[in-house]
Amino acid sequence: MRRRLSARAIRGLAPALGALLAGAALAAPDAAMQERVAPCIACHGEGTSQTEGVPSLGGQPADYVVTQLFQFREKQREAPPMNDVAAGFSDDDLRVYADAVAALPPPAWAGPPADPGLAARAQALVAKHQCNSCHGPDLAGRDSIPRIRAQREEYLAKALAGYKSNARPGYDPAMNEVAQELSEADIKDLAAYVSRL
Repeated sequence: MRRRLSARAIRGLAPALGALLAGAALAAPDAAMQERVAPCIACHGEGTSQTEGVPSLGGQPADYVVTQLFQFREKQREAPPMNDVAAGFSDDDLRVYADAVAALPPPAWAGPPADPGLAARAQALVAKHQCNSCHGPDLAGRDSIPRIRAQREEYLAKALAGYKSNARPGYDPAMNEVAQELSEADIKDLAAYVSRL
């Protein structure tokens, strides 16, 4: 019988599990790991997603990825086809995949910067809602908090709308609480600005 761990337990075990599995992951041939993550890259890209609605995974903190994969596996977060992909993952698999994803290059915005009006409105929202206190001063994430910098714009907007409506549960209610105060215009501005960083 597979032992099920809570998200809190996964986060608590993550450093020890990461150290234990790091040797195993490094010992595995690169080709074998590339083959295992090939389905991830097929949808999410090699760091930067080119597919509308599919988030970029590059540079995401491994602890965040472990938690998301755990939530998909346990169906605490519904997001087809991720629930099917993660269904057969062992706890060890969660860390191995998370470490591989975290090693992908972070996404980078390739277009022009946000216009000054948008930037000013969004920076005021970032300050008001203290986005950088959790996601980091450069919004690149840390620990179990995701990188949102240069994430796909439509994905950010959908995630924020999901938090606001409580359709997307977080492993911690902070995002659901913060999003309650956001208007549709705020969500649009934040998504447009953060995606262009």
